[in-house]
Amino acid sequence: MAMVLLAAFNSIIAEISYSYARHYAISSADALSAHIVKEIGLMSKAAHSDAVTDWLADEDDYDKKILAYQELSGIVDVLYSSNLYIGVENSLNEYNVDQGYKTGAVNPFTTLEEDDPEDSWYFLCAASDKEYLLSVDIDHVLQRKRVWIDYKVIRNGVLLGVISSGLEFSHVVGELFSQYDDADMRGLIVDADGIINMDSSLLNNEVFLFNEFETRFYEEYPDPASIEAMDAHLSGINGYFESINSPIVVKLPSGRYRYMTIAPIRFTDWSAVILYNSSSMLNMSLFLPLSAIMLILLVLFTFAINAVNYRLIFRPLGKLNLSLARLKENGEEFIYGIERDDEFGNLSNTIKDLFSKANIDALTNVYNRRFMENTLHYVFKFLSRSNGLLSVIMIDVDHFKRYNDTYGHDQGDVCLKSVAQALAGGISRSNDFVARYGGEEFIIVLPNTGQSGVRVLAEKFLADVRALSVPHANSDTAPYVTISAGVASGMVSHTQRWEEYVKRADEALYLSKQNGRDRCTYLEYVEPKARE
Repeated sequence: MAMVLLAAFNSIIAEISYSYARHYAISSADALSAHIVKEIGLMSKAAHSDAVTDWLADEDDYDKKILAYQELSGIVDVLYSSNLYIGVENSLNEYNVDQGYKTGAVNPFTTLEEDDPEDSWYFLCAASDKEYLLSVDIDHVLQRKRVWIDYKVIRNGVLLGVISSGLEFSHVVGELFSQYDDADMRGLIVDADGIINMDSSLLNNEVFLFNEFETRFYEEYPDPASIEAMDAHLSGINGYFESINSPIVVKLPSGRYRYMTIAPIRFTDWSAVILYNSSSMLNMSLFLPLSAIMLILLVLFTFAINAVNYRLIFRPLGKLNLSLARLKENGEEFIYGIERDDEFGNLSNTIKDLFSKANIDALTNVYNRRFMENTLHYVFKFLSRSNGLLSVIMIDVDHFKRYNDTYGHDQGDVCLKSVAQALAGGISRSNDFVARYGGEEFIIVLPNTGQSGVRVLAEKFLADVRALSVPHANSDTAPYVTISAGVASGMVSHTQRWEEYVKRADEALYLSKQNGRDRCTYLEYVEPKARE
């Protein structure tokens, strides 16, 4: 009987391992496609814009060019990248649109040459039968690797040009693969030619991240079982994957890793390849509830229980994992499962409570200083790689000590809550956020926002607080509560530190107070440089 139970136990472990491996491969593929699909959508919007097609069809018309640049600069504001490159088919002129766009800067900066390797992006895309091409290549200006999206601009079947933009490669790799413990798992992205474009084990390898790197899957994994599975998968690729197909799961007979999954990544001809060692697969299965009872029932109900486990555990766990990934990426506060009245609901609510206590200010319900410092450090590091724009607004409630002395600390807390919610209500982009810096001071962080944008927002914040009409009898500034603001705005470089922006915003805030309060002071703006 013991041998039967042991055999049943091994059988169910294998079934669960396969099920989990398939699920994890799909989650990994979805994680990367989530990054890419947003960029592809924005590039498609640019390529199909009437303003853009009108200009590329009549390149020398200045008015059409200005309208196209205005349209494209709006798209640049929400791209991961801080610029777009445009090649024109008729003239082979190359233009650049970035967040530092000025009306006068609408001239081509170079001419595309077919025998120049740096211009191959244009000619490869133009000659392709696909609407867009994806590639991983070096940005020779910034000397950094990027995931490039090159999108054709076509009108009535005629090619007018190609628009190109790139995601920061290290950002994509870090977001996708930072969850992997290299001792237990390894994640790869393999293209249709079997070339490894991303490798979780090389996250800290400068050569891999910032230089040419071309290694074939077969060179890294010569195991016959993995080669056979990869050959079968690659031979079936015919264009970009339109949906997530069932991933391939391979049990490897020997070596460090015992399972390999291959999952297509939507909207690309790339595949997520995840390798697991045997101990990681075993540990995953040990977390299943009521495992002792399952060992007895699995002799008769192996397939039924496997289906139930996937529905009740792995699918909810995958949704929870996806919501936590979004929480980590952009602060989205939805956590799957908090409405459930079971153990899974308890787990989800515990995670939500821990996140709130660690990152949310208990009084005002906006982010706290700890979240601001951690997130600003990450945002600053990312922006420095592409010389992106950053604006920081430091805000102080005017004469707040007098307010507390007049109305009491309880009413002072009510006042701070009202101001915090007014500031938070003025935030519309997912990457922007408000944090309580301390006492009656708040900080607003606006990545990819330049001087013109932050001026409008800062004045709006001042007006929104005035509109609250909170009485303040002892204010020298106004009969109601007002705020003063200081703005530091500039182009981020690797030689700077995020603390400098906070310090500069604080200095600007001091000037606002010195000059009468209820106003905003702006520091000198650092103009971003166009690509040479």
